[in-house]
Amino acid sequence: MRRLLFIVRKEFIQIFRNKAILPLITLVPIIQLIVLSYAADNEVRNVQLAIVDQDHSAYSRLLISKIRASDRFILVDAGASVARAKEGMQLGEVDVVLSIPPQFEKDFLRYKSGEIQLLVDAINGQQATVGAGYLSAIIQSFSQEIREDAAPMLAVQKRAGPQIKLEHAYWFNEELNYKHFMAPGIMGELVTILVMLLTAMNIVREREVGTIEQINVTPIRKWQFILGKMIPFLIIGLLLLTIGLTAGKLLFDVPMRGNLIVVFAYCLVNLAAVLGLGLFISNLSDTQQQAMFTTFFFVIIFILMSGLFTPIESMPQWAQWLTVPNPIAHFVNVMRSVLLKGSSFSDVSYNFWVTGILAVVFNFAAVKSYRKVV
Repeated sequence: MRRLLFIVRKEFIQIFRNKAILPLITLVPIIQLIVLSYAADNEVRNVQLAIVDQDHSAYSRLLISKIRASDRFILVDAGASVARAKEGMQLGEVDVVLSIPPQFEKDFLRYKSGEIQLLVDAINGQQATVGAGYLSAIIQSFSQEIREDAAPMLAVQKRAGPQIKLEHAYWFNEELNYKHFMAPGIMGELVTILVMLLTAMNIVREREVGTIEQINVTPIRKWQFILGKMIPFLIIGLLLLTIGLTAGKLLFDVPMRGNLIVVFAYCLVNLAAVLGLGLFISNLSDTQQQAMFTTFFFVIIFILMSGLFTPIESMPQWAQWLTVPNPIAHFVNVMRSVLLKGSSFSDVSYNFWVTGILAVVFNFAAVKSYRKVV
């Protein structure tokens, strides 16, 4: 333990000797949080839709068949239970719930207003608006077709035709505030990238200045060396997350409905993974420039496939599989789920397990790739 403490102390001294570190972990995240929170989203596809048909009539089946014909939705089986559909929305398995009430066809044929309820996961305000808009257009087209079929009879009776009314309920982001959607994801992305970039250049920088040779002749073990490198950056990463959460609350009033302990616990697991990857890159690099280019190669892929700007569900299936080993994608999901939905540990346990496995793999690779010459 004494050896480990000496390494940690040395790392902190080296880190804070660099005058660029303090602005990098304070001002830069806040500026990026402000700028990136106004980024635009792209077209929404593959909206996960659960249909709860409580009427089981000819009209309800016809409406469902028209929705199935659309390529905008992926139908999720929710049975006949609204509660089950709501649970799926809480778990992130459902984006929109379409609830067809009992007596829907009878009310419609009696020339009353048939009412259909839409429950929309509005964490992503843009996706919620577009997804609900797609579904509303299909329903209104269905309503118009029936009105046209009944037009001759209605003209004789001099009565207005039936009409379907939609009742919308936006969950988790009632005001459809896009900044509430962007800010939590950006916090996770910034913490991951900054810490990974700093660690990727850490060992190779010591190799360039020659201090690594002094460490190599000591009796320190490989795992002690790697762990000693990780601990200071774990602390810096938690500090970055604290600054990001504070800035998000003060600047954008981001809701924090869940337990922040879950957020910080996942941050530790995520940082362990990205630190291992960063140290692995640093071990294999000969110069800081090489380490930086290699890190940016991974960072660009991680960001574009993280679901930060475009929904993962809109990606091709092969691309969705590639997001599984992406630590930023899991961090973005945990931040949005806990802060906006109020998700508990059990709701995001999948992200903990996957990231934990990545942490073990990356750190094992970092220890094995460290070349210690005695």
